[in-house]
Amino acid sequence: MRAMIFAAGLGSRLRPLTDHLPKALVPVDGEPLLHRLLLKLHAAGCSHAVINVHHHASQITDFLACHDYAMRIDISDESEMLLDTGGGLRHAAALFPGDEPILLHNVDILSNLPLDRFYASFRHNCLAQVVVSERAASRQLLFDHDLRLAGWRNTQTGETRPPCIDTSLLQPYAFAGIHLVSPRIFALMDNWPDKFSIIDFYLEAMHTERIAAYRPANLAILDVGKADTLAAANDFAMRYNL
Repeated sequence: MRAMIFAAGLGSRLRPLTDHLPKALVPVDGEPLLHRLLLKLHAAGCSHAVINVHHHASQITDFLACHDYAMRIDISDESEMLLDTGGGLRHAAALFPGDEPILLHNVDILSNLPLDRFYASFRHNCLAQVVVSERAASRQLLFDHDLRLAGWRNTQTGETRPPCIDTSLLQPYAFAGIHLVSPRIFALMDNWPDKFSIIDFYLEAMHTERIAAYRPANLAILDVGKADTLAAANDFAMRYNL
């Protein structure tokens, strides 16, 4: 298994905690988010992880220098410019030779998802498989009856992509911040700008490529990107032994 951890974000929703600390090193029950995720990846059989860095990047590299996770760890440096998820993945392309799928995971997501099972589920007729769940979210991914991505909706504004799509025929799900991609994805990103969202990319690629939903049973997930969820993260981590 090989993986990329998106850890470059500013963590603005966690200020003032992240004024002097990268989001990746925010502690949950005494252990940094990045540490928890790397341990989970190692337990799932990951042998190679790439971590992108930007905000307080040196703190992350210093932290990694003091820990051994029994896997190869590479840094994708975005110190000069934060590239968002799509641009961040493409920036790391040279670190992912070969044809094995790549597990993508936001550093601020806690879940009980068995990563080894998810990785083994990858279907090679897909460009990507995205973990989703039925939960309240202001932004939803919309899938057809074959669980193929067909659109996007902002539940607060009513905006849809594509515009005027008939959402009554589609199933809405919340994206979990965990996905699998084929390395074929890099060639399809050639004409995109330096900085772009991978969700924006998926919404374009879905017209010619299969972007599939992955709906695990009994998924428990927590986005630790906000102060209110950070307060609940300790109990969440203990409940699911994360």
